[in-house]
Amino acid sequence: MGVGAVILDAGRVVLVKRAHEPLKGEWSLPGGAVDVGEPLAAAVAREVREETCLVVKVGSVVEVVDRVTRDDGGRVIYHFVIVDYLCRVIGGRLAAASDAEAVEWVAIEDLDRFGGAATAVRVIKNAQSMLGCFGT
Repeated sequence: MGVGAVILDAGRVVLVKRAHEPLKGEWSLPGGAVDVGEPLAAAVAREVREETCLVVKVGSVVEVVDRVTRDDGGRVIYHFVIVDYLCRVIGGRLAAASDAEAVEWVAIEDLDRFGGAATAVRVIKNAQSMLGCFGT
């Protein structure tokens, strides 16, 4: 089980260039594995901090994504169920931490330059439509 964070601010989203497999070297949403017994919201906050040095308020679930990666022979290498949450920055300063090669605030209209998967783009767009869920 995994979690992801859609961190939005002023038409931008935080993307992470993965430092480890799966998806090493690719840009994606911050997130990762849930530790046994760890509440999902706590896992999101921890993963964001470990990858981006940001402290976030975890909001509503945006989407649940089933990610299956296969090798050339069609065998499953990775199978993750990822719960993506809408998040808002409440502290910290964006910087690549131990689990990330790089991090950036990316304008939503520039997502194509980062080679993001269609699924991530869809999740980001869905999150944009949910921004009112945080209130004040």
